[in-house]
Amino acid sequence: MPEISRRTFGGLVGGSAVTAVAAPAATAEAATADAPAERPFRARTASAGTRRRPNFLVILGDDLGWADLSSYGAPHIRTPNLDRLARQGVRFTDAYSGSATCSPTRFSLYTGRYPGRTPGGLAEPIANRAQGLDPNHPTLASLLKRAGYETALIGKWHCGWLPDYSPTKSGWDEFFGNFGGVLEYFSKLGQLGDYDLYEGDAEYKDLRYYTTVLTERAVDYVRRDHDAPWLLNLNFTTPHWPWLAEGDAETGAEIAAKIRAAKSQAEVSRALNHYDGGSVAKYAEMVESLDAAVGEVLTALRRSGQEENTVVLFASDNGGERYSYNWPLSGQKFGLLEGGIRVPAILRWPARVDGHQVSAQPNFSPDWTATLLELGGARPDPAYPLDGVSLAGYLLRGEEPAQRDLFWRVRANRALRRGDWKYYRDAAGADHLYNLADDTREQADLAPDRPEVLAELKASWERIAGGLLPYPIG
Repeated sequence: MPEISRRTFGGLVGGSAVTAVAAPAATAEAATADAPAERPFRARTASAGTRRRPNFLVILGDDLGWADLSSYGAPHIRTPNLDRLARQGVRFTDAYSGSATCSPTRFSLYTGRYPGRTPGGLAEPIANRAQGLDPNHPTLASLLKRAGYETALIGKWHCGWLPDYSPTKSGWDEFFGNFGGVLEYFSKLGQLGDYDLYEGDAEYKDLRYYTTVLTERAVDYVRRDHDAPWLLNLNFTTPHWPWLAEGDAETGAEIAAKIRAAKSQAEVSRALNHYDGGSVAKYAEMVESLDAAVGEVLTALRRSGQEENTVVLFASDNGGERYSYNWPLSGQKFGLLEGGIRVPAILRWPARVDGHQVSAQPNFSPDWTATLLELGGARPDPAYPLDGVSLAGYLLRGEEPAQRDLFWRVRANRALRRGDWKYYRDAAGADHLYNLADDTREQADLAPDRPEVLAELKASWERIAGGLLPYPIG
């Protein structure tokens, strides 16, 4: 049996990998003089802590790159609230999105399965009303709801439009947000060229900066008197283009005018892409506004008295975009190099998980679905088996997750990670092999030197892909 099959998947990766990926954070705001330094993750040995089912607050940034937080090494972006969250919980260095773009990752998080299990998940991303998440498919929300949870989704849905698709058709009791993948932050004109802010199935008019609007709604939800444990999916659009901060209403109006004047879907897309705008400084301002928004919601959670037994999970839906800070990773959104799929991920649960910890346990979006279901006492639907592996045993008892491969498939690329090894096929069809412990930047191609490892990982990728739906022709 080749060496690769005997490598353990769980736990901290080799010391060189810790140095490569964690060193930038050593000088970040998270490592302050008045706070203990991060230590490798260990589950609590004592059984102290509540046994009540926790609340779940799952927060997604949009196109936020792996190193865009100061606790992940960004030298020019200050994120004190998310850094504090990391100090109070576990910061994951080797977390991944379920895909390289917005809607496939959301499919993987909502269903706990590879995007290619469902027709809507084949879109990269969803861009028309014919595509969406089948309301009959079980979701994180519907399964937790069946187990007695209250459920809400605030923010970006991006899994289909009305009348056929909606969070309220897929298990969420409440929805306030946008159906599409992008919108102008003030006018709320979205990727189909029409108004895209809804409460439930009805348009909701609010022309203020979108991040502010979502934050207010999330704060209101957290402050409520809840009769049961709850799940809140809080999906910001920040820092996704167009590159607009709260003081940029005038620029937003110019973009909105271009959208209204557009004569085709392509012209709408060009306006929202904002190719003639943005900068590193503007992007940093947007990330910092996201951090402030998260801080407001976490403050409301603390003041509500629910902080102790609420699992807060923060992550991004895919890798960074054109102004993102991804060092030392290569690649960005849309591709399967590390910069397109490795994301910041932070988990806090004061009742059961110690703070000031860092973990290099590889994981991806469907794992969090499986984890939250287990923590919430909900059972997956046996007709729709999960592709994610629960990390509950790892977090609570220090158990290593079952050895498995992390798999990605997009039209342009393919990738599979096993332990420190990563198989990658580029857009030209060439196969590559990288050892991420030694080469996080994916520059030293070991395919010619380790053909047996490449062959084994490639065969595993083919085996998994063979069980997925084929891409439509064209």
